[in-house]
Amino acid sequence: MKITLKIVLSFFVFLLVFLSCDDIDDKPAPSSLEIKDFIWKGLNLYYFWQGQEPNLADDRFATQRDLNAFNETFASPEALFEDLLVERSTDRYSVIFSDYRVLEGILTGTSKSNGVDYGLKRITPGSNEIYGWVRYILPSSDASSKPIQRGDIFYAVNGTPLTVDNYNSLLSNDTYTLNLADFNGGNISPNGQSVTLTKTDYAENPVYLTNVYDYGDKKIGYLIYNGFFTSFENQLNQAIGQLKNQGITHLILDLRYNSGGSVDTATRLASMITGQFNNDVFARQQWNQKVEDYLNQNDPSSLVNRFTNVISNGNLINNLNLNKIYIITSPSTASASELIINGLKPHISVVQIGTKTEGKNVGSITLYDSPTFGKSNRNNNHRYAMQPIVLRIANKLGEGDYVNGLSPNVPQDENIANLGTLGDVNEPLLNTTINYILEFGRPRATYTEDGKLYFKDRKSMLPYGNEMYLNDVPQGLFQILQ
Repeated sequence: MKITLKIVLSFFVFLLVFLSCDDIDDKPAPSSLEIKDFIWKGLNLYYFWQGQEPNLADDRFATQRDLNAFNETFASPEALFEDLLVERSTDRYSVIFSDYRVLEGILTGTSKSNGVDYGLKRITPGSNEIYGWVRYILPSSDASSKPIQRGDIFYAVNGTPLTVDNYNSLLSNDTYTLNLADFNGGNISPNGQSVTLTKTDYAENPVYLTNVYDYGDKKIGYLIYNGFFTSFENQLNQAIGQLKNQGITHLILDLRYNSGGSVDTATRLASMITGQFNNDVFARQQWNQKVEDYLNQNDPSSLVNRFTNVISNGNLINNLNLNKIYIITSPSTASASELIINGLKPHISVVQIGTKTEGKNVGSITLYDSPTFGKSNRNNNHRYAMQPIVLRIANKLGEGDYVNGLSPNVPQDENIANLGTLGDVNEPLLNTTINYILEFGRPRATYTEDGKLYFKDRKSMLPYGNEMYLNDVPQGLFQILQ
């Protein structure tokens, strides 16, 4: 009897010790929960607001079993992801994809497109009725061979008038017909014309247009740049090289349709514009507390983005050595575009012409279901990936609080009634900027409108359209989970 009692007591002691060792990572999640397990652990480690979300607290679950029970309460990975985020009024940008191939395409400038890049506006402030206007046409796209061009107006899709409630469903189809209209003194008047368009996978070269304008001793370079895509850095460097070889004295960088992209590419563009600040601080990254602590101890240099003299493929940067730049902006100017403006300000004079920018000072990384959350050794059982906000970015002086947007020195809206041709010196925003340069900073009267008319644009409608991201997951951080 005593022996039996000792055996029973020994068993309970063993069980107690066993359970006490059953921490959050001792046992893998069952296959039915592996996607949700990846979501919780990735957000627990990297999410910028991890410390503000109780269900992501490090001590929220004592055992893997407890975490499994929590994850089981959610109907889908997407439902869990949304629940673990802070209020969407704070975090507007974190996204999850069921197929990382779609996400990877967007991050490299590839998405389904018919070639029409458009903006959407309300007919009147506060109105539910909206209309679209063509900003530019992508070369060698379906639209490039159709009767549609910059400045065209569309009020309906497949005969259904656009509203704030139906625009996304109407414009998300692969094939649709745009019903066109005339713009008469602010009134939208259907004109009976239409154009049918079909989307295909399209890789957009963000270097849309370059030009040089001669005005005596002033040679003004002009670059329309529509996305910070690392895969097109060579084309960007070549464009800057061409401007340099033509001996430009001033540069106008048109970012009005640029919704952002790679932090690394933004750093390299800043290095092309300048050249005299190699290895100086361009931007500083701010992460959640445990990531900050780890990186400060193990790799503090990774928290700083520095001016450089090479692009991603190792080629030397063509730099302009400018001490002043003129940047055209709009409400669509976001994330990495805003980083260029804010990051350059401590180093050179930045003159902003146009409208206030979006106000996206946070960035993300791509997290895969792998031991290190990187691309290597990804789980082959699914293709889920996350793009959560993981950092806030500031300039050399620590200035980065522009959630309400960066305001222009010279306010001017695009006028639907007078858009002009991109690259033509009479195009209103370009014309204002050139005159500002020629007249030594004396702005002329410009067109402005109620900011409440702006609604959306094509890029902001993509699942991760207004992006600012790091190309690679910081190494070693996954060890925090071990």
